[in-house]
Amino acid sequence: MGKKYIGRAEETRLILQYLQTDRSELVALYGRRRVGKTYLIRCILEKKIDFEFTGMYHTSGSIQRIQFQKELAKLTGQEKEPPRDWFSAFDNLREYLLSLRKEQVIVFLDEIPWMDTTGAHFLAAFSQFWNNWGREEVKLKLFVCGSATTWMTDKFIGDRGGLYGRVSRAIYLSPFTLSETEKYLNDMKKMNYDRQQVLDTYMVLGGIPYYLDMLYPTYPLSVNIDKLFFSKNAPLKSEYEFLFRSLFKNNAKYRQVVELLSSKMAGMTREEIMEEIGVSGGELSRILNNLRLCDFIQSYIEPRKIERGKIYHLTDMFCLFYLRFVQNHGGQDEQYWSNNRHSGKTKAWSGYAFEQVCLHHIPQIKQALGISGILSNHYAWHSRPYTDKDGNSWKGGQIDLIIDRDDHVMNLCEMKYSQEEFIIDKDYAETIRERTQLFRREQQTTKNLRCTFITVYGVKQNKYSGVVDHQLKLDDLFRG
Repeated sequence: MGKKYIGRAEETRLILQYLQTDRSELVALYGRRRVGKTYLIRCILEKKIDFEFTGMYHTSGSIQRIQFQKELAKLTGQEKEPPRDWFSAFDNLREYLLSLRKEQVIVFLDEIPWMDTTGAHFLAAFSQFWNNWGREEVKLKLFVCGSATTWMTDKFIGDRGGLYGRVSRAIYLSPFTLSETEKYLNDMKKMNYDRQQVLDTYMVLGGIPYYLDMLYPTYPLSVNIDKLFFSKNAPLKSEYEFLFRSLFKNNAKYRQVVELLSSKMAGMTREEIMEEIGVSGGELSRILNNLRLCDFIQSYIEPRKIERGKIYHLTDMFCLFYLRFVQNHGGQDEQYWSNNRHSGKTKAWSGYAFEQVCLHHIPQIKQALGISGILSNHYAWHSRPYTDKDGNSWKGGQIDLIIDRDDHVMNLCEMKYSQEEFIIDKDYAETIRERTQLFRREQQTTKNLRCTFITVYGVKQNKYSGVVDHQLKLDDLFRG
């Protein structure tokens, strides 16, 4: 493997494992658009690929087959009539692979969902190619990638027809963690960022290699953000629109849900979303599930509730930043971020974005707490103000991360973004105590409740900081 890449150790191990077996294998790699699927496959397989083709967005089946045949012609030196359908196209591919007279051949089909155009019968032809020849005549290592995660999971990996049970391995590729982002920026890009700068970058771009690669080492982060989002012809200004068009058919409802969640920092239940956007329960369930599979949102179940207690949050860092600052930007201020990064609006976004970063790094939080080996679940809790049957008034409250452990302990996590030590004052300390009391009362738990703070630089020691049982700092999120 000549090209360098960051992380992906488990994915690399799996790809190599299936590459080295003595039988044919069909391996599907899927994940959010721009997450690095194609780059990873090309890095691992390098010059071993015998045939490669990439599906084209919003292009007819006939045009794609013409291009498919042109790729074959480059390898064979023989011009043929464009295939009339995908069955013929795969027949031509089979003929070429057999002509190589190799015991093992490797094929890589990228963005395969885009090949499945209306009326093209692509999946039927693909199934016939795999079932009638690929599995038997040679050791065919067929790798496919797709960014349309719902198509990959429903139509391909989860197919109930000719491909049922045929996929040897489905490999999901996640965005980078903070640690991987740090290595990418500093080892690959030579950005020389400290961990505060890595965090600030992550809160805007998430762990998406394609976006991270656009940063210029010679510019400060604020200038990079201006150039990517707010300058004339900024390359990421239209990315949001393309993301949804390329991933979902009838994407307007998907965008509507995402944009609604971006305005609700406390998250929303399924019923609240349904009431706001006016879609049927079945359609909304499908939208929410597809958004979750594509890493745009996450759901957290409140304790003592099941489906009704799910709270949905927008967790895609890029979308959160775009919708908060870029979508309605008039384009007049090309240095918008440099001029406004210390505004009240930015500070409110920073707090919420840091919470989402923490929720992306729950394994690292558990490791820092020393509980990686303890069975645990995590969820959120929300309570509105109310008066109980005894006439007592409760202010309500919210905890965005609860780690419920099998050793009779719960960590009630507070996640606070600050560019210096976080200060707990008298009022906030009392709020924490009241909220903990309300949580215990509502959940009727006898477990040991431990107030756990996750901050950038820690909690400043004063006479109120004793309310904190455990604290984690930014370095803890870089573990692993």
